[in-house]
Amino acid sequence: MELRRTSGRRWIIIILLIVAVVGLFGWFSLHKVQQKPNYITALAEQRDLQQTVLADGKITASKQVSVGAQASGQIKSLQVTLGQQIKQGQLIAEIDNLTQQNELRNAQAALKNIQAQRAAKQAILANYNAAFLRQKAMLAKNLTAKADYDAALANLNSTQADIHALDAQIVQSQIQVDTAQVNLGYSQILSPIDGTVVSIPVEEGQTVNAVQSAPTIVKVANLNTMTVKAQISEADVVNVRPGMQVWFTILGQPNKRYSATLRAIEPAPDSINTDSSLSASSGSSASASSSSEAIYYYGLFDIANPQHTLRISMTAEVHIVLGDHPNAIVIPSTALDAVNGKTSVQVVDNQQQVARREVTVGINNNIEAQITAGLKAGERVIISQGAASDATPPAGM
Repeated sequence: MELRRTSGRRWIIIILLIVAVVGLFGWFSLHKVQQKPNYITALAEQRDLQQTVLADGKITASKQVSVGAQASGQIKSLQVTLGQQIKQGQLIAEIDNLTQQNELRNAQAALKNIQAQRAAKQAILANYNAAFLRQKAMLAKNLTAKADYDAALANLNSTQADIHALDAQIVQSQIQVDTAQVNLGYSQILSPIDGTVVSIPVEEGQTVNAVQSAPTIVKVANLNTMTVKAQISEADVVNVRPGMQVWFTILGQPNKRYSATLRAIEPAPDSINTDSSLSASSGSSASASSSSEAIYYYGLFDIANPQHTLRISMTAEVHIVLGDHPNAIVIPSTALDAVNGKTSVQVVDNQQQVARREVTVGINNNIEAQITAGLKAGERVIISQGAASDATPPAGM
């Protein structure tokens, strides 16, 4: 009797456990059905949209000149300071010119010496010419010997030849004088352009040697107009042409746009000056290495810089405008789906009901897309779906 009672209790416990498990399973199933997906949405906006090519840019001076010395010697004085505004022809520096002055004096003295020799020969020529004319007249009357006539003619011709030789020496001496004057002028360094002194790599008292290469005394740049060199990838350069509108920002003013017009695109890539594969002596390994590198072409445009806000070597984020679409319906590109070869989006209404809708896409820069048909401004589209959120459990649970 006791054994039967124990067995009955065991069955009751088992039945209660089964009922509890079934109840919990039912509750979780119902709870799961009532979970709502958490959508991340974006609003379709009506605004202007630009299709642009993005490029990294480097700001340079529109004109920059390294002013070198063509004369060797000690820098006697520097007449400019860093950042100074100078004019074309303004004195920048003076090099000790004693050697050049002496060379000019020697050349001038040599020229005067030859000119004096010519003057003396010219006087002798006049005497020889008179003697020749007398001998010629006397020979016609048989009053002189033919040998005397020939001697007078020889003296005349020889003196004329000497004068021609001296004329050639005078030309040479004049060239030496002109060269010495130019060399003397090289001791004064003048600015070739209007601009700003941006670098002075030498000091007063420093000796420069112009024999091997022209040493740089200062660098002068025109900062009133700057040139931006934008690196355009080979994938984008085929869609870019001179005359397109561009705008850029700089790190110090990320919210200010500078606008300009693309002036030119360099025909060769920026690597042409350093690419060893373009040289005749390069090997196959250099060519293989070069082919794996990214290729960029410089797009050039100018920007006025009256306040000198833009500086040399600043970086710029350049946008080259391929197309301008006013009042476009714009959504994030991540909202687009490709279904059965057609583009569609998922639209969420005010009741949180989701409907898939086919749309027509205009421009798409992989960040934002223009919708030309199938969507209105103000509608919300799903760009991603987050974790599901739990609904309130049914009453009584």
